[in-house]
Amino acid sequence: MAAFAEGTPCWVDASLPDVEAGKRFYGELFGWTFSAGAGPEYGGYTQAYSRGRNVAALAPKPDGRMPTVWGIYLYTVDAYACASRIRASGGQMVMDPQPVGPYGGAALAADPGGAVFGLWQPGSHHGFEAQQEPYTYCWSEVYTRARDAVDVFYANVFGYVPEDQDDAGSGVEYRLWSPPGSRPGAETAVLGRSLITDAFPEIMPAHFLVYFAVPDVDESVATVKRLGGRVTADPFDTPHGRIAVVADNQGAVFALLSEPRTGPLG
Repeated sequence: MAAFAEGTPCWVDASLPDVEAGKRFYGELFGWTFSAGAGPEYGGYTQAYSRGRNVAALAPKPDGRMPTVWGIYLYTVDAYACASRIRASGGQMVMDPQPVGPYGGAALAADPGGAVFGLWQPGSHHGFEAQQEPYTYCWSEVYTRARDAVDVFYANVFGYVPEDQDDAGSGVEYRLWSPPGSRPGAETAVLGRSLITDAFPEIMPAHFLVYFAVPDVDESVATVKRLGGRVTADPFDTPHGRIAVVADNQGAVFALLSEPRTGPLG
């Protein structure tokens, strides 16, 4: 399996109060199957599979005060060196790098705006076995109020190459980040950066939004509702595809993305 570039999203997991309920929800929404769950030494971490390939995980929250969220992990060849760059660039370590058995090493960090992300240094677990196809991870972006500090932070830590997008007059500034050494732009981008504007609730924290590809966003939104989830942004069309933002039946927020419509809209 080809290695991910430094700073590339390589894994996602959901921290949930009830993993069994999560398995029922995502099993029906995405058709995922699940492992029996790791032993107590790994906190009951449960791998999710799409057509037999590793695509995500569900993790029971060890503390009810922790948020119910989808989290993202960025690939690194050296989690300790990356943690040092994070501290030196104005970020904070939420959890210092630590080994996860033979699977690899993990850490949690917060950028200067407060958005939390993970680091993953692979051992036997390399990350996604499938992505960028239906019912798998396809994109993520960080929402922040600290634009300048965050842009400098990710450039220093991961060497991202930026390209600012003209968002068709919407007034929302958006930036794409590509791995170091690549030509910037949509073809090479691995993450996006958006801003938390006045259109969002004042209490909304900085965060990463994880996207999953689906064949039909509207059908998937209907399934989310039927399964007890909720819609936080109704389906809308963009040049990159049709998008909706939803929450599962335990409150973990994520986005759905399908290919752009080719016929008339409306």
